[in-house]
Amino acid sequence: MLLKDFIRLGTERLEPLYPTSEARNIILMLCEDRIGTKSYTHLVEPERTIDDKSLELLEEDLGRLSSGEPIQYVTGSADFFGFKFKVTRDVLIPRPETELLCQEAIKIGSRKQRMRQAYGNSKPVRILDLCTGSGCIAWTMALSIPGAEVIATDISEKAIMVAMEQDFAALLKEKGALAPRFMIADVLGDDSQFDLGKFDLVLSNPPYIMESQKSQMRVNVLGFEPQVALFVPDEDPLLFYRAVSRWARNLLAPEGWGFVEINELLGPETRKVFSEAGFHDCEIVKDYNEKNRFIVFSR
Repeated sequence: MLLKDFIRLGTERLEPLYPTSEARNIILMLCEDRIGTKSYTHLVEPERTIDDKSLELLEEDLGRLSSGEPIQYVTGSADFFGFKFKVTRDVLIPRPETELLCQEAIKIGSRKQRMRQAYGNSKPVRILDLCTGSGCIAWTMALSIPGAEVIATDISEKAIMVAMEQDFAALLKEKGALAPRFMIADVLGDDSQFDLGKFDLVLSNPPYIMESQKSQMRVNVLGFEPQVALFVPDEDPLLFYRAVSRWARNLLAPEGWGFVEINELLGPETRKVFSEAGFHDCEIVKDYNEKNRFIVFSR
């Protein structure tokens, strides 16, 4: 089969689930991952064919995609902050919006590190990532602030295994960075059992979608991503933020900063949780679409 024909037919097959442009991009991503083509290969090589063996595998993948399974689970990887992460159905797929949280946290963490170095202080910047999932935040911080000590927790043993198995050995060596340390822990549980010391940054992207919002969500999220990492009860949608604020109150160092991703519908309410917990400079930060995306606070 011609590559251009597979792209056309694959796009048509996914159109009941996605807008045409998105369906087409998914097929192009699939082809790039499976047979090494680029988004423009079918244009510059209109006679490019797909061999029978590769076509059979692509058809199997297309069947999974047409059932609503996200492309990231089909290929087993997701791009985040310029890095490629392993993902399975045991973890959420990293979202571009979360990159903004990392970007702002890296600015503060890097500034702290430079100041310490300027004064001859060899103490590493310490970062805690709660509800780490795939480890995308933890690894991004570790790779972006070489020398930082990053500890990350999650309640799911399977998620922790995925996070630990991320393959950044070459980048760690190149950047002189330290791999994060991953631990199983329930953020809703008692943090006093962990003798973790104090942290300069506390970060978290906890579950925050209310059960009542399920009807607004696509099948590729509802049917495949781990719901325990997504949803909170309508009657107590801020329970994870109260827990994060408790951990931060106990573990955040003086002049430390916290960043938490939030439900865009509950910005003021979430900010109030941290201001009432005694934190300063509690602000709502919007994303590129002008939606409430995360809360920043300081000690």
